[in-house]
Amino acid sequence: MTHRLTRSLLFVPATRPDRITKALASEADLVIVDLEDAVATEDKTLARQLLDDFLSATPEARLLVRINAVDSANFIDDMRVCRRHDSVVGVMLPKAESADKVALVHTESGRLVWPLIETAEGLSGLADIAQAPGVERLCIGALDLAADLRIEPGTPGAEKLLDQCRCQLVVTSRAAGLPAPIESVVPDIDDLTYVERVARQAAEMGFAGMLCIHPRQLVAVHRAFTPDTEQLAWARRVLSVAEVEGGVFRLDGQMVDAPVIDRARSILERGRDA
Repeated sequence: MTHRLTRSLLFVPATRPDRITKALASEADLVIVDLEDAVATEDKTLARQLLDDFLSATPEARLLVRINAVDSANFIDDMRVCRRHDSVVGVMLPKAESADKVALVHTESGRLVWPLIETAEGLSGLADIAQAPGVERLCIGALDLAADLRIEPGTPGAEKLLDQCRCQLVVTSRAAGLPAPIESVVPDIDDLTYVERVARQAAEMGFAGMLCIHPRQLVAVHRAFTPDTEQLAWARRVLSVAEVEGGVFRLDGQMVDAPVIDRARSILERGRDA
């Protein structure tokens, strides 16, 4: 992947090529064209053809495709479309549950894979999935995961359990040398304060970005995942003093050493990309 920013990944149904064009022109860092949940069973063939036609007409586009499950009747045809177009820079695998399936998608599509963890089985195999060939970045699908775990979304107990699942993605990604994972969609389109609150918590937990279902969510998500002016000023001061003082020093009454300096560099990198 050549994309540096992954704050926002905007879903668009493959049955709406007009929306794909609008999404690519939006502020979204990446666009995901959906062949799975957003497409009715009877429209799968049409969706694939529309996507194929769109990519043939706009070879300069760069996007991800969420395919249908490996064991579905649509899998092979999905793979053919993804392999045929260099515009497809990655494939999102729903309900990723084993390293073997992830490796198969990588082989058949010829693209990097974004495993979407949506089941208990996927969580159980997380370490192996993260080490599978071709994995680009882990993502969590909290709504499907809650359904699979038989918990009620939005309740305190459910959120506590889902946060533990999120922690597993962050730690596993780091241990496997992967970039930070991507947070689940939020179904609220009008309550942007809530969207930003969820995104900000995800950023604080170590996520790099969030899946989005509507362009209205982008501003709130970007605010949450972009360092603010105060953070950027602090990071600049740390690196400026480090050039003079070396590896360990005091700043504003706080000890600054290598991990703090690394955090300052990370903040500035995210700020420059934004």
